[in-house]
Amino acid sequence: MANGFKLPIIDLSSSDRLSTINLIRQACIECGFFYLVNHGVEKELVERVFDESRKFFSLPFQEKMKLARKEHRGYTPLYSEKLDLSSNSKGDSKESFYVGSLEGVANRSNLNQWPSQDVLPSWRPTLEAYFKKLLIAGKKLISLIALALNLDENFFEKVGALNDPLPFLRLLHYPGDVGFSDEEIYGASAHSDYGMITLLMTDGVDGLQICREKFKQPQVWEDVLHINDAFVVNIGDMMERWTNMLFRSTLHRVMPTGQERYSVAFFLDPNQECVVECLESCSSNSAPPRFSPIRSGDYLKERLKLTYGT
Repeated sequence: MANGFKLPIIDLSSSDRLSTINLIRQACIECGFFYLVNHGVEKELVERVFDESRKFFSLPFQEKMKLARKEHRGYTPLYSEKLDLSSNSKGDSKESFYVGSLEGVANRSNLNQWPSQDVLPSWRPTLEAYFKKLLIAGKKLISLIALALNLDENFFEKVGALNDPLPFLRLLHYPGDVGFSDEEIYGASAHSDYGMITLLMTDGVDGLQICREKFKQPQVWEDVLHINDAFVVNIGDMMERWTNMLFRSTLHRVMPTGQERYSVAFFLDPNQECVVECLESCSSNSAPPRFSPIRSGDYLKERLKLTYGT
């Protein structure tokens, strides 16, 4: 049984910028997760997004499969993904829907898929409004993370990470009844996220757990407690690579609780041409770079290939 853990709280609207920056640095070094409050995303909009999510996932399977995942946009059915490749499960017991960039180079081919307006008339405008709000909040947070690394607040823009970045919105549905067997069952098996940062909103149902020491055995898992209207933010692998593991990309998972669960994750990933390489301030003779420089798009492509097998 996992222990409960309350994450540090970061106020995105705080006027005490120095204190906020120090809190972010401490949270990213110690656990790689924190709550984000006063983020500028209205509660009413969040509620509408969850309402649209419930409507979509309640559609017949055949209707959802008309929008099956292509180019990392669209619907993924139950068990189509296994995040922990060492797991003995047949796949994670969740279904999801991806929405990619709304503008810029990443959207020139109009890769996003949308349910028919006849079926879900409010789906697209609601998700587009939410996506835009999260992108604003995410970029603001990235500038504070840069300052927490003793960098210029526009550093990640200057290196091209936020010049036409690769944001993804993912609606997630975890069924309450997943059956019982001798097989391991996870809502989302143990994994770290691939990009810079993730902003997660949940419906308040338990299940999210983190493992702060991913290289230690046995692994110790802690339940992440829910705070109303707060995003749960975590550092991704590419930010960990930039910081030479100073900032943690922490293992996390979702365990079935017997209750149906909905969440919405927003992944802010760098421009696919951006080269992720160790920051000078995060390496020394005694702590040389642990990772070779890598193009963001290549890293994401390889990670997604391992996750989906294609």
